[in-house]
Amino acid sequence: MQRVLEPEVMDSLEEALEYDSMDFIEVNTAFARSAAVLGPVFGNVLDAGTGTARIPIALYELRPAWKLTCIDLSANMLKVAAENVEKAGVRSQISLELIDAKAMPYPDNYFDMVISNSIIHHLPDPLPFLQEVRRVLKPNGAIFLRDLLRSETLEIRDNLVELYAGDCNAHQKQLFSDSLQAAFTLDEVEEMIQNAGLDGLRIYESSDRHWTAERVWCESL
Repeated sequence: MQRVLEPEVMDSLEEALEYDSMDFIEVNTAFARSAAVLGPVFGNVLDAGTGTARIPIALYELRPAWKLTCIDLSANMLKVAAENVEKAGVRSQISLELIDAKAMPYPDNYFDMVISNSIIHHLPDPLPFLQEVRRVLKPNGAIFLRDLLRSETLEIRDNLVELYAGDCNAHQKQLFSDSLQAAFTLDEVEEMIQNAGLDGLRIYESSDRHWTAERVWCESL
């Protein structure tokens, strides 16, 4: 199945609210648990493409000593995120910033860990983002990236939409379908990560619709 781009930024408030209302609890919880195991007990952690901040809120419960810097390019996503963070009572632990993940203002070797859920498929060319991850991450830093896999056929894509978004409304189904078609294959992901100079990552198909790239935090090199 050929890749078809979708908008890089989901920037209307209506879309942000609709996205936030979709049931990603199981996926987000699994992401948070896996990320918590890979990272340090105490750490300065970046969440790139945080969306409505559901994952960092879940992460704080598992790693309360983490300082979480959460960035997104959508002002309306961050508006909803701020409301979620306020409701969860973690405003002092989670920082929300309107920043382009492809050109971050942070110093080199700044973060102990970089995490990102579902930002890659939004990017026409993810290489600048992956190069920025390499730059802002400490040499011994942990990485946890997860995103959708592009299906081999339209039939497989449509079956996944019905399986995982069958109870959603028509617009939400279309969003999921578009995201699956905008995603990358595992081979493409491996090539991009290699071209970005990110070493020591385990890259694998982690579900029938996701790939994962991960590297555990090291005490010292």
